[in-house]
Amino acid sequence: MFASLPMYDRPENAAAHDRLWAGIRDALRARGVAAPEALDRGTGYMEGWARPDLVLGQICNLPYRARFRDRLTLIGAADYGLEGAPAGCYYSLFVVRADDGATDPAGCAGARFAYNEGLSNSGWGAPQAWAQARGFAFAASLRTGVHVESVRAVAEGRADIAAIDAVTWAMLLRWEPAARALRVIGRTEATPGQSFVTAQGRDPAPYRAAIAEAIAGLSPDDSAMLGLRGIVALPRSAYDLPIPALPEASAT
Repeated sequence: MFASLPMYDRPENAAAHDRLWAGIRDALRARGVAAPEALDRGTGYMEGWARPDLVLGQICNLPYRARFRDRLTLIGAADYGLEGAPAGCYYSLFVVRADDGATDPAGCAGARFAYNEGLSNSGWGAPQAWAQARGFAFAASLRTGVHVESVRAVAEGRADIAAIDAVTWAMLLRWEPAARALRVIGRTEATPGQSFVTAQGRDPAPYRAAIAEAIAGLSPDDSAMLGLRGIVALPRSAYDLPIPALPEASAT
């Protein structure tokens, strides 16, 4: 059995995520669903999503749409109560250096764009959809691997602009000095947030109930640390979004 909650897991909030998992685990077992004792932090995203023994995972909506829609059971989207987004949805924030004169992402069409990875909705898909609606595309200038490295790349001048998951951005403002050297100049449209999934062919109802129970049972400190408000069963049509072209192979 395998469970992982990797999307917003950091050293600073790992203990709170462990307690969240303990609540989910116990609530699943109470409903007759077998669950592993602890979270797995060693298995990669793609490998974890593909495992037939996946009890619980989180997936970004772009890899879900592009590769896993028919291979996983969708349970519901995490709700972080983002201002200006429907429940269960999120958006990305466009960030530039604090001393950059840019005031609108559309004015950065030719700028050096840092992105975490090509199958990231927040770092690649959503900003490209935003740009496409305005008649241009961001160039895949620098692939960084993770959002925090995109933030550092912009802060250090190796890139000019990046799009950062708004939930991640709030965390980085608390814990990453480089984030405080940047400022926000816009945001993408809202799309389904990080979604809880389990292996194909399972009934999502007991999983959704267990997650909701565990979130409601978080201590005030853990609730504040994670920022997680609840789980929302979005309609499958909410995930019916165009799949962007992958970044150019020449980007490094």
